[in-house]
Amino acid sequence: MRWEGHRESDNVEDVRDSGGGGGGGFGIGGGKLGIGAIVIALIGGAVFGINPLTILSLLSGGPAPVQQQAPQGHAPPAGDRGAQFVSIVLADTEDVWGRLFQAGGATYNQPKLVLFRGATPTACGAGQAAMGPFYCPADKKVYIDLSFYDTLRSRLGAPGEFAQAYVIAHEVGHHVQDELGITRKAEAARQRMSPAQGNAVSVRVELQADCFAGVWAHHSQQGKQWLDPGDIESAMNAAAKIGDDALQRNAGRAVVPESFTHGTSAQRQHWFQTGYRTGSVKACDTFSAQSL
Repeated sequence: MRWEGHRESDNVEDVRDSGGGGGGGFGIGGGKLGIGAIVIALIGGAVFGINPLTILSLLSGGPAPVQQQAPQGHAPPAGDRGAQFVSIVLADTEDVWGRLFQAGGATYNQPKLVLFRGATPTACGAGQAAMGPFYCPADKKVYIDLSFYDTLRSRLGAPGEFAQAYVIAHEVGHHVQDELGITRKAEAARQRMSPAQGNAVSVRVELQADCFAGVWAHHSQQGKQWLDPGDIESAMNAAAKIGDDALQRNAGRAVVPESFTHGTSAQRQHWFQTGYRTGSVKACDTFSAQSL
């Protein structure tokens, strides 16, 4: 992926030197939550999803996470290659979604992206690096600890810069859903459903975010021609590694479709490819699809 030299976003907030802010988080094996609940939350919401603290809070019977005081962010330092990569990818999502919203007669409100290390307060509760990247609709920010990319490469077996770009594009996809009012409707529907039915809605939400990531990749490649042979395959590999079925098998657990919250590896690949092939937001209507 030939990303160097492109525009960087002004919406990156670096709080990595703030000293963290883990207050309000959940300790493994302590309090109301045991290791089983932690594993469920990390598998269900940690990789490419909305803050897993929401899942942990529900599992513990507690209230939804409350807003905490966020540290003051600043622009990343010059010469930080990891931050520069994230900033350039975010800038391109801004350009692509800005044009698509404008073509539809709407205005795209750009999200912020927060770089943190270890833990940080968010409007959705305390974010922790072990949760992986997530989008918080309460403050309209994407959060990522760049050490996740080491996990993606070494532990999940998904190397490649475009696999990393896919991570960002998926989280921005959740912001697009929030902008379109989809997030609010999906959450309202889940409140009226059984846990299994609610999980099925979550799967459609996540697969649509995958599809939106593909839509971004389609238009981004048309505009910049910055992808190399094998880049799309690296994103497909990442999608395969973080399917619910793959994560459950790798954790030594039985594959339980009723517990899925993100979709199978094949489903995640299919919906990213749908977005990439068509470049169409309408093609990403996972909620109307008879088959996922």
